[in-house]
This record gives sequence, C-alpha cells and structure tokens, in this order.
Amino acid sequence: MLKRLAALLLVLVLVSIQSCQSANATSGLKSYIDSTDGYQFMYPTGWLPVQVTGGADVVFHDLIEQTENVSVVISPVPDNKTLADLGTPGEVGYKLSKNAIAPPSSGRKAELVNAESRQEGSKTYYIIEYAVKLPSQKRHDLASVAISRGKLFSFNASTTEARWTKLKPLFEQIVNSFSVY
Repeated sequence: MLKRLAALLLVLVLVSIQSCQSANATSGLKSYIDSTDGYQFMYPTGWLPVQVTGGADVVFHDLIEQTENVSVVISPVPDNKTLADLGTPGEVGYKLSKNAIAPPSSGRKAELVNAESRQEGSKTYYIIEYAVKLPSQKRHDLASVAISRGKLFSFNASTTEARWTKLKPLFEQIVNSFSVY
C-alpha cells in the first residue's frame, strides 16, 4: 500500500513539473492576432499598444522601458514573389538596413549582425539581427520577415544595446512567434 502511494505521489509530482515547464515556455507573453492582415505574434505582458500614423501597422512598447518595442510593417511586393526571389537572408537584411532600419539622412547606421532562414510549415521566414547606432544611443533589433498574399511583413523587436544581453532570449522567443497566414 505504501509503495503504491509513493508511486502515485511520484507520478503527480512529475506531471506537475512537466506542466510548469510547459507553462513557462510562454508565461509572461500575450497573443496579438490581426485576422484582417493575416499575422500574429506574442508580446510581453505589460506592454501597451501605441497609436502611430504611417509606417507601422501596429506597435507595442514596454510600460517602463518605453523605447523597447515590437512593430509590424506591411509593404506590397510584386505578384508571385517569394523571399528567395528578393534575395538570401543576408541580402534582404542588407536591403532592409539601408531602406527601413537606417535610411539615408536618418542619422542612423545599421550593421547587419546575423541573417538566417527558417521554415514554418509552407512559409519561409528570414530572421535578421541588427546593431543600430543612433545619434544619442546604440540599439539592437531582431526581425522576422515573411511574404504572404502579395505583402512583405516585417516584424521587428528593438531595445537598447545595454539591455540586449538580458532580453535576447525573450526577443528570440517573440520574433520566432511571429507568423503570417
């Protein structure tokens, strides 16, 4: 009888630990879904939506560290173009750094740190990392880029360079949660 009770208790403890580990994978994150434009992503609990005009479709920022943010920019692409048609991850990352992250006369300089491709079902995503130098600070950006229904979706997560090391795992989780449909 005592052995059965111990075995049952052990099973309950293991199930509880497994449940906690699964919950921690997305704990502290909320889901944002834009069914009209066809994308979704996770963002940290406590971040707030920001009203913006022009440029981004949606922006969320941290309540305390207000310069930490995530945003989605949607741009048209010629019919039937794929990410591969636009270039390799490095080529697309370089083009975005020159045209969107640090356009001429913006006072910003963007250095492409890393660019890679990931497949999620039938969709290809380019994950692109930048070190960005502004006149008053250094920042770090992590982006996910995908094409769906003739549109280029750019999801960007940004923070100061000083906080990058601490936030890198969270930002990687957030950027990898971005999906288009």
